[in-house]
Amino acid sequence: MSKHMITKSPAVRVRPSSTTAIEILPLSSIDRCTAGRMLLNAVSVFTHSVKAVTRIRDAFAKALVHYYPVAGKIIEINLVGKPEVDSTGEGIWFVEANANCSLEEVNYLERPLMIPKEQLLPQLPPEGKPQDEILLVQVTEFTCSGFTIGICASHMVFDSLGFAQFMKAVGEMACGLPEPTVKPVWSREEIPAPPKVLHAGPPPSFPVFKNFTMPPPSFPVFKNFTNSVIDISLDSINGIKDLYMTETGQRSSTFDVVTAMIFKCRVRAIDLAPEAKVGVAFAASTRHLLHGVLPSVEGYYGNCGYLMGITKSSEEINKASLLTVMSLVQEEKDELSTKFADWMYGCTKSYHKVVLDYGTVVVSDWTKVGFNEVNFGWGQPKYVFPLNDNGIIATAIYVKPPVPKIGIRLILHCVKEEHSAVFCKELLKMV
Repeated sequence: MSKHMITKSPAVRVRPSSTTAIEILPLSSIDRCTAGRMLLNAVSVFTHSVKAVTRIRDAFAKALVHYYPVAGKIIEINLVGKPEVDSTGEGIWFVEANANCSLEEVNYLERPLMIPKEQLLPQLPPEGKPQDEILLVQVTEFTCSGFTIGICASHMVFDSLGFAQFMKAVGEMACGLPEPTVKPVWSREEIPAPPKVLHAGPPPSFPVFKNFTMPPPSFPVFKNFTNSVIDISLDSINGIKDLYMTETGQRSSTFDVVTAMIFKCRVRAIDLAPEAKVGVAFAASTRHLLHGVLPSVEGYYGNCGYLMGITKSSEEINKASLLTVMSLVQEEKDELSTKFADWMYGCTKSYHKVVLDYGTVVVSDWTKVGFNEVNFGWGQPKYVFPLNDNGIIATAIYVKPPVPKIGIRLILHCVKEEHSAVFCKELLKMV
């Protein structure tokens, strides 16, 4: 048993600090299909504060006045499989906690974690139904005056950009602003829905999360996925970008470089048959494509991700150079506008059917969504990291490494134990 312990107070409801509208609000077709009732779990590490719990709890109450749907519940009344938000105003779950150690004693929560993740994240009372909740928060104060915020947020209500927008608003309330700098926009009903568009289908989705957090019995669960953390320096990334420019005459992004590295190294590590299908998938933001669809794109905090993916044979990826794989990533990104427009107007032929078996890894870039910009009055976080260690889908999440480090940190949960050593070795060759 770990000597580092966290003591939690019972979970309580934090309600909006003033009266809000009580109404039933629709979710968009993308909200319903993107990730079902999956919870986004994350921890932010702050190195100093004064009375953090009180200030942050009050800030959530003030922010919920503006983001009042978040203080409600997810329900299914009119049609099973078509969830909505009941903005009851009953509030979010909030847990106050205290650690018996300093952040330094637990290495600022870098992996391997010296405190079990269950202690860092909020948990519902026994009678609670996690699939109905929109937001749970735990603020843990450490003996050094530092603190962490553990979050469980409904992916059906927020995408990563939208949730970061909400958390920035909470930070602004904590710093004394009377209202958020970016005004929230709901407008989920403006996103095209399949029944309204002739011959349309739903946007590409994660089928395992279609209706609930648990996978169906027929879906493979890889319980022996390993957790790994690898840092990639900016020098390594910039060196590959320069080489790509020299070879192709084209610019490339950090996402292109890192995604190609993970795809190629993982295919080599899992060593499937040459003809086996392998893939990489990612949800590309379509916010820039929703001008004219939404009354205001700025402030919209719902899901805007469209699932893109590359599928090739194992042999093709093994034989391809890293620069060639980067070109594949760029080509898929370039198709976003066409594929999303086709979906909006009812054409289904351009859909990319991403098969989320062991041959495919899903990547997600958290480095630019805004989680590291949240400030409750004591500066930005030292480190923000995910805690969605599921055994359902192979995932790789890109985050910023702890301050003052620079570069990209890979949070990897995407290979079985017998493939982990080769995967990490192949990645380290490139960095």
